[in-house]
Amino acid sequence: MAKVRRPTQAGAFYEGSAESLKRQIKECFLSELGPGKVPEVKADGPRKIVGLVCPHAGYMFSGPVAAHAYYELALDGTPETAVIFGPNHTGYGSPLAVMNEGVWRTPLGDLEVDSETANQIVREARIVDVDELAHRYEHSIEVQLPFLQFLYGSNIKIVPICFLMQDLTSATDVGEAVAKALTGKNAVLIASSDMTHYEPHEIAKEKDLAALRAVEEMDAAKFYSTVESRRISACGYGPIVALITAAKHLGAREAKLLCYKSSGDVIGDYSSVVGYAAVCFKK
Repeated sequence: MAKVRRPTQAGAFYEGSAESLKRQIKECFLSELGPGKVPEVKADGPRKIVGLVCPHAGYMFSGPVAAHAYYELALDGTPETAVIFGPNHTGYGSPLAVMNEGVWRTPLGDLEVDSETANQIVREARIVDVDELAHRYEHSIEVQLPFLQFLYGSNIKIVPICFLMQDLTSATDVGEAVAKALTGKNAVLIASSDMTHYEPHEIAKEKDLAALRAVEEMDAAKFYSTVESRRISACGYGPIVALITAAKHLGAREAKLLCYKSSGDVIGDYSSVVGYAAVCFKK
């Protein structure tokens, strides 16, 4: 029997049944904070997208921002594998952990882990362990999967990598190893991260846009130092560093901020917000 990683957020961060989840994702695309229309996947898309930064809050909060990234991906074609970097919020498991076999289940079905790529990453990055405990209760990677399934069904495989350890050196090492493992493959990288947590909207936005400028410059060290010096409470800064590093090795020429909003833009309370960004890295 294949290992099954069961959903922990169905019915919480996103709808719990297939029909209501599809409807919810459509609403994210159609939202006034989203791209405004539901994308058609271009079968013969150019496949220039190397990576994306996507938020991972509940869909009612960050779904429309995430939809901007997935809209671009749909127009770009069909990747065979998505390598998803997410922060470890739970504290369980190894500091840098991949699942290298089995399937991840959501209300929209099962997504198979790309074992070959996962094992290759473990070989290239001596610091990544195979450890499913790190993934068992973690939401940052899971929340990306229904969007991928909405676009591609079960025709895409995944490699989930969870970051409890997010220092610059480790994150850069993971990015370099992933780039080696993905060279010549039709893959996309997704860094799952929210931005500033629980500060007034204007302060959060100003800090986040400073960090995101460094992302657009594809300068991992500058991004990291901005997060540190400005005390930006982005949860997935290690995944973003790994994404910038890998994307550059894989030929990305530009990174573009597609959308930045905060929870204040959704619920109208700007006193204490969480920031959400969608970024696209292209060849």
